[in-house]
Amino acid sequence: MNINILRSDKIYKKVIACPLEDKKELYRQEMLGPFMKKWEIQQIPFRANEENGFDVMTINNMAHLSPEMITSEIEPELNLISSDKLWDELQQTMEHCLTQFTHHGISLPVSDYLFTILLGNPDSEILQLSEGYSGEGGIPGYIFLSLIPNEYTLKRLKPALAHECNHNVRYQFIEWNDKINLGELIVSEGLAENFATSLYGEDLIGPWVSKTDADTLNNVIKPVLREHLEITGLQQIMPYLYGDEVTKLQGLPTAGVPHSAGYACGYYLVKYYLQKTGKSIVEATTLRADEILSEVEEYWDEETVLHR
Repeated sequence: MNINILRSDKIYKKVIACPLEDKKELYRQEMLGPFMKKWEIQQIPFRANEENGFDVMTINNMAHLSPEMITSEIEPELNLISSDKLWDELQQTMEHCLTQFTHHGISLPVSDYLFTILLGNPDSEILQLSEGYSGEGGIPGYIFLSLIPNEYTLKRLKPALAHECNHNVRYQFIEWNDKINLGELIVSEGLAENFATSLYGEDLIGPWVSKTDADTLNNVIKPVLREHLEITGLQQIMPYLYGDEVTKLQGLPTAGVPHSAGYACGYYLVKYYLQKTGKSIVEATTLRADEILSEVEEYWDEETVLHR
């Protein structure tokens, strides 16, 4: 496999040094341009047309520093992601994650991978909800992490990358289409976080799981999600997967569940599945969601006890 690391720190430094009127185009070309195939798959325009202002920059600016914010004022944060050691370790992390599958006899259809870190906007409410870090890895071959660099978030880069690597592998085998339902996304997030904790321990479990207590999981989240596993369409799924706080920020109707409800539910569902079946997280990653869900029907009725 070929893992390509896009050194975003060097691009940020180039954007800092260039005139204000050139920042947007330089950022678009050098930071977002290498992910062109990802944008095409997601049907996100690289440049907005005259009728619609929506494009890759709109997506970037939702949670990340916009080009005009990239000035010398961000240098303290930028320095935290500028060491060769950090990038080397993250490349090794990706290799370690992907070889978990190849060593298990799973041949990965994708051989070329691109990874980078995007600096988060400290004022982003969505990023604040995940305590300053998140990621995206659902398009095979492409992964980026979103980060407000500090001691807490830097310590969690490796498990966050492992989480996204798991998504990246899964969607090389599970076809994404308009029939994808809430059940698939709950299972997918559960697989990804169980994979991350299998490598880096539950001490570094993501806030999308750790913020949920047992009472909320059993008495609020599970009853609601159980009744909506078959719904399709991202706008319909989002309220149940991401919870009310994110849904409100997106201007969508709420579902009466807390932040990252689907993530927490999925984590414990997949953990239950692995314990019941004896399968490894690597084996489970490429299974269809309905295969996993059909094995754990009792999960919805049993009281889940949290051990952390």
